[in-house]
Amino acid sequence: MYTQDQLKQQVAAAAIDFILPKLQADTILGIGTGSTVDLLIDALAEHKDKFKAAASSSERSTQRLQQHGITVLDLNQVASMDWYIDGADEIDAQLNMTKGGGGALTREKIVASVAQHFLCIVDESKVVAQLGAFPLPIEVIPMARQVVTRRLEQLGGQVKWRSGFVTDNGNDIIDVHGLTITDPAQLESQINDIPGVVCCGLFALSGASVALVAGQQGVTTMS
Repeated sequence: MYTQDQLKQQVAAAAIDFILPKLQADTILGIGTGSTVDLLIDALAEHKDKFKAAASSSERSTQRLQQHGITVLDLNQVASMDWYIDGADEIDAQLNMTKGGGGALTREKIVASVAQHFLCIVDESKVVAQLGAFPLPIEVIPMARQVVTRRLEQLGGQVKWRSGFVTDNGNDIIDVHGLTITDPAQLESQINDIPGVVCCGLFALSGASVALVAGQQGVTTMS
């Protein structure tokens, strides 16, 4: 039996195999955040001469990319990208995702919005029939935390403030437990419309294009 860390390593390697044929000298890659992406960045370093630069969704990933000698561009310098690569906390068969366990959801969604395609890399524990078992992260402006909490409780969620955590944008994260997410896109729109919400951790209005899933039988593709 492979451990979860071994599965993450396998899917990071599969992502390299997937993306290498698509790289050109002027390619800019969108790079996400998290433990699986850390492994991807380490593997990508061996091929840094095959693409131009990266656009990163967090300070953490930026530092790791730069440590490997990979150029990181400010997103304001990037008009478009072919691919954004990131993990997920949950993903369903329609490639809707819950993201934000690491707190970088807003920048992840922004960088992903510039890319033509989203490659999601996960181990099999992240694949679910219905989103909602993983608490839904939401980035909120600090002064609006209680306002947003009350609105989310009206939607049936139990809200917990991620105390002591500050996002790269200087905001708070609240995690919503107990939601039954039958229509991820509709709920994403509904939560994003609450005043004080910066970003909701549902990636359904723009989900993944392709997912690579590492399991005990190898890496499979969802599309």
